[in-house]
Amino acid sequence: MAKTPPVKRFASKGTKGFRVRPGQRHTREDALPSREEILVFLREHEGKAGKREIARAFNIKGEARVALKKLLAEMSAEGSLAGTRKELHERGKLPPVTVLEVTGRDSDGDLVAHPAVWKDADGEPPAVLVLTRRAAGSERDVTIAIGDRILARIAELNEPDVEGLRYEAEAIKVLPRDRRRLLGIFRTRKGGGGSIEPIDRKELRAWQVRPGNDGNAKDGDLVRFDLSARDRHSLTEARVLEALGNPDDQRKISLIAVHAHGLPDDFPASVVAESEQLASFSPEGRTDLRATPLLTIDPVDARDHDDAVYAEPDTDPRNRGGYVVIVAIADVAHYVRSGTRLDKEAQLRGNSVYFPDRVVPMLPERISNDLCSLRELEDRPCLSVRMTFDATGKKRRHEFHRAVMKSAAKLSYQEAQAAIDGNVSSKCAPLMQRALLPLWQAYAALSRARDERGPLDLDLPERKIVLDGEGRVARVDIPQRLDAHRLIEEMMIQANVAAAETLEQMKTPLVYRVHDEPSKEKLKNLRDFLETLDLKLAVATGLKPEAFNRILARAKSLPVPELVNEVILRSQAQAEYHPSNIGHFGLNLARYAHFTSPIRRYADLLVHRALIRALKLGADGLADAEIPRLADTAREISEAERRAMAAERETIDRLIASHLADRIDATFEGRIAGVTRSGLFVKLKGTGADGFVPVSTLGRDFYEHVEEAHALVGSRSGETYQLGDPVSVRLVEVIPSAGAIRFEMLTPGKKGAIRHMKGVRTFRRRTGRRH
Repeated sequence: MAKTPPVKRFASKGTKGFRVRPGQRHTREDALPSREEILVFLREHEGKAGKREIARAFNIKGEARVALKKLLAEMSAEGSLAGTRKELHERGKLPPVTVLEVTGRDSDGDLVAHPAVWKDADGEPPAVLVLTRRAAGSERDVTIAIGDRILARIAELNEPDVEGLRYEAEAIKVLPRDRRRLLGIFRTRKGGGGSIEPIDRKELRAWQVRPGNDGNAKDGDLVRFDLSARDRHSLTEARVLEALGNPDDQRKISLIAVHAHGLPDDFPASVVAESEQLASFSPEGRTDLRATPLLTIDPVDARDHDDAVYAEPDTDPRNRGGYVVIVAIADVAHYVRSGTRLDKEAQLRGNSVYFPDRVVPMLPERISNDLCSLRELEDRPCLSVRMTFDATGKKRRHEFHRAVMKSAAKLSYQEAQAAIDGNVSSKCAPLMQRALLPLWQAYAALSRARDERGPLDLDLPERKIVLDGEGRVARVDIPQRLDAHRLIEEMMIQANVAAAETLEQMKTPLVYRVHDEPSKEKLKNLRDFLETLDLKLAVATGLKPEAFNRILARAKSLPVPELVNEVILRSQAQAEYHPSNIGHFGLNLARYAHFTSPIRRYADLLVHRALIRALKLGADGLADAEIPRLADTAREISEAERRAMAAERETIDRLIASHLADRIDATFEGRIAGVTRSGLFVKLKGTGADGFVPVSTLGRDFYEHVEEAHALVGSRSGETYQLGDPVSVRLVEVIPSAGAIRFEMLTPGKKGAIRHMKGVRTFRRRTGRRH
């Protein structure tokens, strides 16, 4: 029997795995592959494939190349091929490996992506189901979020799935995020086309859009776009890919941050359905705290209520002057079980994101605002900790319970504080003796222990944006810091410490909240700055927050106490989540974990599950499968937290910029908050708006950047602008979509030499321009 000739594999680069017919000969008469063979080759080829790659794969040489060119042209004219001679593909088909952009989820909550690059001539871009895979060296899946770009291996299905999808993709790797410059605000232009304003203050150029490339976007729409040039001699232009809504029309400027950071805004239908199917809890088997007058004390506009507090004098004669404090936290773990769709969605989000005009919650409303919200006079499941403190505020013991509670009252910070200060509302009157006064008495003891512990005592009031009925900025407030705030903060800290201590004692894995001490480089920069103010940070081993607190106390007598607070804050490391403990430097605590906000932080939910597992409080504790993943989970929720902070900060900047947009040429008072070789950052009084003064606009001089002194110095005039200087500025330009503000300096620079550090060489960099 004759042997079947072997299948020929081509070793040409990029043709891995492609097969031709057994025994096929490439003679002059049979030199060209069939149309089907070309299409099969293009489907299986990894990488770009044009006429040259096809000729190499099929061993086509000489005059046969002319015939191949003609065949490919015919296939293009017929509509079976698309692309250029250097990059051909089957029309309407995805290549075996391509870049996808994750754009949403299907009804089951699975991620769906679209090709990052797609030609209009190929029709509608296909949707692709993204399959998860395990990360190398890890026991968990690669984390992919909406907005990510992934390099993926594509498989075409024999027939569309139940969602109508024809492709599946396995992620090879998640590509670095660089989407910010690919989002902007579209502005129409007479005659068609338009331009795209940036949303990033670092990218202040506008991109031009030719007629026909506007993607039907309307003026003011937030758009996603690509950049390209028609040829190498043309200017780069933008092409609108998708209109995402109008932040101005919707009075929702946070829409920009939601898309820029890929925040998962809407919940998949399957996650919402799972939350709606949750049944109410049973109080059976739980410690009954319903007769205890626990209070929720929150901001006036609080959107969720997940903690309640109670205190009473300790009746134990061995603890005279001591107090018992109960902190009760919503039992989210009862409803959000490990491995469920709700759990996976919460882990993906990591935390809730709070904007002035909306919330992007970690959990659906059914849980956050109903089942787990500690509503007034309604039974709710909770995880409580009962802590006993002595008269000096030191904790003697604590114990955790799975309980049922009924909030005696929902109070705001201001209402509770007013009652303590003598302005008692009708709601607070019956609570004074049995709830409010004991809380403040217990806090007095706790505050003494706090002062002795000496945590970092920064005084940095937060700006609060107050919107009007149309969602526009009405004013910018700096809320007063009350004892009511400090009371809740300290009781939450003590509950968090108790959680970490219990889990350590039970040798149960957990995710700590850790905060490292400042790096040597940051400390050096801080010392250099402080010396310009005649302040000295001691050089010593075993640095403690107390050293910074002494500086902060001295700074109160200076003209720039706020600046010293800000610079010390910048010198600190960033707190994060980690399964290994290094302590919390800022709070001056040996161990710390987040326990008190499981509605809005996934880390707290993990700690709840760990406590349930360790103390055998139920079957819904930390699952075995979660333990080896804690390091990856901690890293992901730390990244989610940083993403949320950036989105919230940028939205505030955009809102304030929008608030100032109609005040061009107005004069404002402020302070120099940053000095760089390219100019000065000025923070305005009142609004806290940050704007930039380019060095080229400072005057008729060359300005040198004296780094150690945080100053710009005129090389001829000697005029100096230094960090912390009070200045007057004129508003010149505002780009609300980018949160960018540009000022003109009105205050002349200070005359005379700047203060230099002893024993430090001053480096000067010449900058600016001569007018």
